[in-house]
Amino acid sequence: MTSTSLSPPRVKVCGITRAEDAALAVELGAIALGFIFWPHSPRAVSAAQVGEIARGLPPFVSLVGVFVNQPVDEVLATARAAGLTGIQLHGDEDAAAYAAEGLRLVKAVPVPEAFTADALTAIPSDVTVLLDAHDPVRRGGTGRTIDWTRAAEAARLRPIILSGGLTPENIRTAVRTVRPYAVDVSSGVESAPGVKDESRLRSLFAALRSESVEHA
Repeated sequence: MTSTSLSPPRVKVCGITRAEDAALAVELGAIALGFIFWPHSPRAVSAAQVGEIARGLPPFVSLVGVFVNQPVDEVLATARAAGLTGIQLHGDEDAAAYAAEGLRLVKAVPVPEAFTADALTAIPSDVTVLLDAHDPVRRGGTGRTIDWTRAAEAARLRPIILSGGLTPENIRTAVRTVRPYAVDVSSGVESAPGVKDESRLRSLFAALRSESVEHA
């Protein structure tokens, strides 16, 4: 029998509102930080806030802005003002509207009970898919997990970012089951919305570092 090791996925820490949380996430190994620009979110920030936070970060950290059904012109203006390197569309937007803008695109796809991987075929290959819990009101940050078996089917078709209720306690099982390209964490490492918990962040990254799953 042979065995192979499963490398830890890349990590995006989303819902950042404080400079100290951003710095810790990057120190622990996050390659991307997510900032919520949807005004109805308890984690909403302004372009000016993101600019201040970004000034204290090392180079090559991806700054991803999260938007929900906001006008294209507004999204692009915010991206420029905040110095974003990527845009995450978390509503019903058409990613094609941003194709010529030179920004990395992430499209959030809700995973209801009837979800099948075929639902992703309409999304262009140069757009990264993020799978999250289905909630048409809160649009993310719900703390609810998705069906990891269905997510695994999607991950076999294309690279995906796994989101939805990921915590230090369940991250290893989630990674083992889905084998995502990346994971997106938010509420599972918080003490309050937009306030990351240092102990939980450290525990999550420690769990990922120790994840060396052996497959027969």
